[in-house]
Formats: sequence, C-alpha cells, structure tokens
Amino acid sequence: VIGHLPTWLQGVLLRNGPGMHTIGDSKYNHWFDGLALLHSFTFKNGEVYYRSKYLRSDTYNCNIEANRIMVSEFGTMAYPDPCKNIFAKAFSYLSHTIPEFTDNCLINIMKAGDDFYATGETNFIRKINPQTLETLEKVDYSKYVAVNLATSHPHYDSAGNVLNMGTSIVDKGKTKYLLFKIPSSVPEHEKKKSCFKHLEVVCSVPSRSLLHPSYYHSFGITENYIIFIEQPFRLDILKMATAYMRGVSWASCLAFNKDDKTWFHFIDRRTKKEVSTKFYTDAMVFFHHVNAYEEDGHIIFDIIAYTDNSLYDMFYLKNLTKDFEENVKLTSIPTCRRFVVPLQCDKDAVVDSNLVTLPSTATAVKEKDGSIYCQPEILCEGIELPRINYDYNGKKYKYVFATRVQWSPVPTKIAKFNTQTKEMLQWGQDDCWPSEPVFVPSPDAKEEDDGVVLTCVVKTDPKDPPFLLVLDAKTFTELGRAIVNVEMHMDLHGVFIPQQDMKTETE
Repeated sequence: VIGHLPTWLQGVLLRNGPGMHTIGDSKYNHWFDGLALLHSFTFKNGEVYYRSKYLRSDTYNCNIEANRIMVSEFGTMAYPDPCKNIFAKAFSYLSHTIPEFTDNCLINIMKAGDDFYATGETNFIRKINPQTLETLEKVDYSKYVAVNLATSHPHYDSAGNVLNMGTSIVDKGKTKYLLFKIPSSVPEHEKKKSCFKHLEVVCSVPSRSLLHPSYYHSFGITENYIIFIEQPFRLDILKMATAYMRGVSWASCLAFNKDDKTWFHFIDRRTKKEVSTKFYTDAMVFFHHVNAYEEDGHIIFDIIAYTDNSLYDMFYLKNLTKDFEENVKLTSIPTCRRFVVPLQCDKDAVVDSNLVTLPSTATAVKEKDGSIYCQPEILCEGIELPRINYDYNGKKYKYVFATRVQWSPVPTKIAKFNTQTKEMLQWGQDDCWPSEPVFVPSPDAKEEDDGVVLTCVVKTDPKDPPFLLVLDAKTFTELGRAIVNVEMHMDLHGVFIPQQDMKTETE
C-alpha cells in the first residue's frame, strides 16, 4: 500500500466481469461472453488482500471438461459434437428453439437476505461466498417467477428487500415485463427455506409487441414509483428461436429502430398500477439508470443514453485488437440525460404546452391525443458506469461517480459530476484504465460525498502492475493505492460489503 487508507475502511470490494475468452481451440466472439471471473480486495486494518477465482458455473465446468465452448452465450452460439448421428442433431436443433440459457453470471453482484449472488441477464444466478469466492448453489428465477431474462441491476428498499425486473416471453400467449420482490428475510418458522420461496410479483407491464420485447439492463426507482423504459432496442423472438439452426448468435436478433419511440412506464409502488398517461421520447439506447426522485408532482430521472446501438458492436473481440483505441470509435457519445416528467399535470392543459413547472430545460409537451412528449436536459457528456451514494437512491441528490469515456468505449479517467452545479472533478493518469468507481460512505457521514471512491486500475502495458485506487470522494484526491502483482482484467460491476455485513464462516 502506498499512501494511507482510512482506518474505518473495513470490508470487501467484490468485482465481477468476463475473464476467459479462449477455451481449447475455441474462442468467444464477444467480450461480454467470457467466463465470469470474480475478484476481491479485502480491507483490514490498513492492509489490502487480493484474490480472484473463476465462477465455477455449470457452463464453466462443462466447457473446461470438454476443452471447448459447449454452452452458448449471447454473442457466441455453441454447437454439439459434429460426429453425432442425424437424429441426435435434429433433436438438438429442436431443443434449442427455447434456449437453455447459460449460468455464466458475469455482470454484477447482488445481495439477497444475508447472501451474495453473481448475476448475469438470464434466469440463473449463482450464490457465492464473498470471502473465499467459492461458487455455491445455482438459483433459477423461473422456478419462482415466470421470467426468461432478468436484470443484473436490482434495487434495494429501506427494509433490504430486493426489487428486480425480468421479461416473461410469450407466457400464456403474452409477453410482459415483471417487477418482482425478494424479501430480505423469511419467517422464523421457515428458517430452512430460501428467501426466493417468498418471492412475489409486484406488477407486470405488457410488452408493446408480443414477439419483440425491449432489451433493458436496469430500471429506476423513487419513493413512490418504479420507472421502466421500453426502448426501441428489441429482441426478435422468432429470430432467436431459429438462431441455432441458422448458425447465428442471439445478439444478431437484437435490433434498434431509430424511427420508433421510447416509452416511459411509471408504476405506483403502493397501488401496483401503472400511471395511465402515456409518456414518450425519441428513439434511444441506454443501459444504465443513474438515479431518480420526485419533486413537486414531477418524477425526475437521470440516465446515460446513446443515439444508436454501436456500443454493443464495439466489444466484438475481432474489434478489440491492439490498435483498438485508434480504430474503434463510438458513433454516439454517451450523454447523461435528465427527464422531468409531470405526473400531476392539468387535464385541461393546452395542446402543445410544456407541462414542466420546475426550473429545467427539460420539457414535457402535451399532444393532441393526450400523450406527453418528453425532451431531456443534457447534464453532461462522456460518462458511463454511473454510481451514486446509495443512501440517496430514489432521493434528490447531487453527485454521480462514473468512468469518463469519450469516443472510445475504454475508460481513461474517473469522474465526480455535480448534477446541480455541473462541475466535474476527474482523476486520470497516463496508460491507466480505471473500472467502475464504487462510493463507500464514511461511518459518520454528514454530507452526500463524505467517504471514499474505490476503483481498480489496469495499465496499458501488461508489465506494469495493476492497482486499487482509493480517492477522497470530496476532493477526488488520492489517499492511497494498493499495487497488486497479478494480471488483472477490465471488469464490469461490483459492490463494497462492509465488514459488519459479512457473515462469519461459522454462521
């Protein structure tokens, strides 16, 4: 450790992301397909301990045993042994029409009850031991709720319950988006049962199209509402059903329609009903919600959005060559957009009038048919992987901590952005690629940015050791860094688990 870490910083930073892209002679097509690699930094009395381990998913075990890719991922279709007879082949094609999804949970870490799970975007999650990084049981959401896909960005309410969303594809002739709740604890007399047995569906939103559900990576939440954005970046279910036979990946069944609308759905958390007014904006692609809150009858929500879907295509491994930074440029820069949506709007408002009454350049204009067309305020450009002080989730807030990306999708800096004053503080050093910044509040925090920001930094030159960086969240100056003499990969998302939230081994 160089510098000084605060004495109160005790716990584990747990990160997840793709780690292995070649198995035997076979290679994944896309960076987001790689086998999940967990890694952790444990802070104990000013010292830092590092460990990493592959998630021992069924997918991992199956691939390693066969020494080739055996399980399909979103951007890579895997095929059975070519020397099987024709009947086995035909059967294999049929059984793939409803894909058996992978449990290679490589995106994020979720807390449910006292336990931690590696998550992806399929119906499977894997319990892990946050101290040893061992892989434990596999949980199949579809045993408890009719979903085929689920997000890896759940929310947590004040009682510690998990709220998440998933897509139910053509179930009983309908395709819908389900919001479900996993309780943080089970009744005393059912201590042996898992909290998933008490999972409940909070509400459902019908998809605008039976066979073209919208892709989404996260959703928003305020004190009284859930915010779900149905974007014109959609999965084609019929194409997915025949992808295996056609020899293409599921990712090729995802299409963006730039002439379509993006619809906003607001679900009242108490009545579990959707707000009846129709709100929409222009076509966009987005992955991450930043935060949302309510003010004077309006819902205000901030997202990181793009004007096209070029981001996903950039991470095909054929594009990730050594000249990546020079050759690969985003055709759409990420922008942090603030939408201000008047929920309590005057029913007799004049057509074409702007219904936003808060001071903002965002507008919400009433149309002839009663629907409301929303235009955002652009808060800033060039940030991704946004994080906030989660104590302010769903509340009025100031600060976003994020990676700084310009036309290339590789982050070269991390930033602290003030949504109210538009000021931005940055940390960056030559040849450094930081990961998603995680904010950890100090125990006696009085203000939103009292605490530290943690990020893993990978160096351009593989001979330079990577390090964990600890910044003072207020000033964005470096407090210390822990240099780790191992090969480390760029990752996706992670969580900080304070010491008191870690179950001891005996528990």
